[in-house]
Amino acid sequence: MMTRPGRLATSLAALVAVFLLMPLIAVIPVSFTPNRYLSLPDGDWSLRHYRALLENPGWVKGFGLSVGIGVISATLATSLALLFSLGIWILRPRFTGLLMGIALLPMVAPPVVSALTLYFFLITLSKFNDRIAYDTWAGVALAHSVMIAPYAVVLITVALAQVDRRLDLAARGMGAGLMRRIHSVILPNIRFGVSSALLLTFVLSWEEIGVTLFITSVNAVTLPRMMWMGLRDNIDPAIAAISVILIVVVFVVISGKTLWQRRTIAQPK
Repeated sequence: MMTRPGRLATSLAALVAVFLLMPLIAVIPVSFTPNRYLSLPDGDWSLRHYRALLENPGWVKGFGLSVGIGVISATLATSLALLFSLGIWILRPRFTGLLMGIALLPMVAPPVVSALTLYFFLITLSKFNDRIAYDTWAGVALAHSVMIAPYAVVLITVALAQVDRRLDLAARGMGAGLMRRIHSVILPNIRFGVSSALLLTFVLSWEEIGVTLFITSVNAVTLPRMMWMGLRDNIDPAIAAISVILIVVVFVVISGKTLWQRRTIAQPK
């Protein structure tokens, strides 16, 4: 029997949520300032900085590049994590702990170490091709995939841990092949874990800046890199405007995923 949390627990959760959201909420009025520097509106509110985003092709290009890299890297990282997690779950090799440690290494390694490693890796690839290389969108997508794949491994592995192995054994006993078992038995039971991994990896790639600063220069300028350059060279209020847009996009994506999960769970089987 499920019990609802009491008023005290609900109030504490609401206070924590407000505390965590305050820095994000504070950005919203700043984005409407009529001034050319970061400040709160003093009576008048203006959309000049939102118009500046649309009129500046650099922001539009950076936005599109970040979306493309996020989609590609999230898809690649989630696919690799799914294959790895399925292999671990089905085969149960003797060195499972070691394999998991290797897969999660980018998550625990210092970001500077990972960034330098990926920098030299892409520089080496640049000697053999000009597509998947340093300062290219494909190189950035590959580097992001390496950094975000461990998070997808964790989510999918947790989802697989909740699957009853007897379902797989029953399907195997009835003559179902490996691909049929994966497609008809395992994947339907971990679809929420896979979708959560896809969403999380997209968000992580979307806001990645540490590694991006090492592996890009002038050609593959993502949105976070443009924001960092704007803060370093000139504190432009347009950064507050783009921050509000990013907050809205993330809120819409997470809300849509939550509603989809609730609707899917509520549907009768």
